[in-house]
This record gives sequence, C-alpha cells and structure tokens, in this order.
Amino acid sequence: MERPSIRQLESLVAVADSRSFRRAATTLGISQPALSAQVQAAEHVLGIQVFERDRRSVLITPAGEDVVSRAREALIAVDAVGDAARRRSEPLVGALRLGVIPTIAPYWLPALLPEVHRRFPKLELILREDQTSRLLIQLAAGQLEIALLAIPVQGDFTTAPVAREGFVAAAPRGAPLVKQRGKLTEKDLDDQTVLLLEDGHCLRDQALEICKRAGAVESVEVRATSLPTLVQMVAGGLGVTLLPEAAIASLVQKHGPVALAEFAKPVPGRTIGLAWRTSSGRLREFRLLAETMSVSAEAFLTRSREATRKLSDGSGRQRR
Repeated sequence: MERPSIRQLESLVAVADSRSFRRAATTLGISQPALSAQVQAAEHVLGIQVFERDRRSVLITPAGEDVVSRAREALIAVDAVGDAARRRSEPLVGALRLGVIPTIAPYWLPALLPEVHRRFPKLELILREDQTSRLLIQLAAGQLEIALLAIPVQGDFTTAPVAREGFVAAAPRGAPLVKQRGKLTEKDLDDQTVLLLEDGHCLRDQALEICKRAGAVESVEVRATSLPTLVQMVAGGLGVTLLPEAAIASLVQKHGPVALAEFAKPVPGRTIGLAWRTSSGRLREFRLLAETMSVSAEAFLTRSREATRKLSDGSGRQRR
C-alpha cells in the first residue's frame, strides 16, 4: 500500500493550521503551486478529499479532520526519532518551541534565559506567548514541545516546578487596605472590590479563588487585558488587585499612585513550572531545563522580594 510522504503530511497540517494555501506555503518555504501539488498527491494516496477549497476559504472535510489529527501524531513521532538521536549525544540542542503565558513572559524570561543559554549554547528557543488554554492546545497538537506557565494544568501533561511566587496586594495610595498596621491576611480582602484579568488568563483563576475564600467581590464592570493595564486601573481608583511578586518592580513606582501591601505567611501565590506532553519521551531533558531555570529563579525572587519590601515601606503602611 502506497503511503503519504512526510512532506505531504507536513503540507496537510500546515494548510489545516492556517486555513490558507498561501500562508501554509509561506510557513513551509515552498511555492503555492508546489504546496497544492503535495496536498493533491496526499489526497490521491489516501483516497479521500481532505480540504474543500475555493478562492476565499479552505474548509477541512469530516474525513479530513481525522486524517490531519493522525498526520500531526505521525509528525511528532518522526521528530521524536531525531530527538532521540540528538539526546544520545548531547541534551537540549537544536530548536525547542517554548510557549509562555503573558503574566510570566516579560517578567521571568529575562531572568531565566541567560543561564539556560550559558549551559546549553546549542539550544535555540523559539518562543510563543499566549494564554494557558491555547498553549495547552498547541502543546497537545505538537505545535509546541514545552510551556512555561502556572501549574498544575489539566490534560495528559507532565510538569516540573521552577519557582513559587507570592501575590502582593495593590491598592490606590491612601486606601485603608494599604494603611493598616502589619502584613495582610486573606481575610483583609473581605468586601474589597478586586480587579482581575479577563477570562482566559490563569492568573485570573488563581486570584479569583483567593477572593472567594476571603469574601472579596470581583469587579464585574471592569476587567484588564494585561498586568500593566490592571495597575493603571488601580491607580485610577477603580479597586484593588493581586500582583505576582516577580512583576512588582516593573509595574509599581515608589511614591506613585499605587501602594503595596504584603501578605503574612502562608503567602497566597502560584507555582510556575514547565509542562510537556507525557508521551514526548524527553523527561530527562525537560527536568534538566526546569532545574536550570530554578537556580536562576531563586536569585530572581530574592531580588524581587527585596524590591517589593522597599516599595511597601514607602506605601504609607505602619510596620510592626
């Protein structure tokens, strides 16, 4: 029985991902006629129509959905052959597609990546920033090898922790929350109007769980698309929020319109870690990557906590 070639499978997946022959051809670095020929050859070998196409759109047929799904699995398996060979000689070399969530990427990556590049100079990281749910879909589909996000996550993934960062309360300067004596407990959020990120951000889910325990009320009228926007909303007097400590130094200015209040132990927070497909077979490599990041993370969090303490000292809170 004749089998589709790897190039033909790549063509099917590229068209399915982009829903466009033109964009798929650009992604693969071939001409559009060459791509069309690969798709037609694959359809001929398989004996089914994978795509319905006209001048304006490309649709996947019901039979094509199953074929594209299995083509992805086949390409992942083919990549694993090369990965296995490389791992026998040297770990973490070549291209690695890494997904990162927006509440981690701009704050953590500058601290984590220099040590990764120093230890693994032949590793080429290809970064993709997106929300957790979409990163997990891409991870499961083989479009990413690994993701840096808040763990645990749902699905057939293996994870390794990198660091645990606490949350810090942020409120308009002069607000009662940041003027009271000593450090906060979750109960101090009772009846506060808390500003959160929009749906899709895992940080929203984590902060919302804390708010529910504390009796805080989420603002239903205003939601932010990013942490900088969230801080600006607090500065405007719209409510209070919870910020991850790694982002504090980048988002809050000493004597600015936003003041901080630290939590007493146990400090609410989140665990940041790496997640990958359980079937990937790169457990040793990815755990090595997590361990390397953890070393840099510890030093970075120490600096972040010191910056938070300095900013909190200037917030107008009375310290015990």
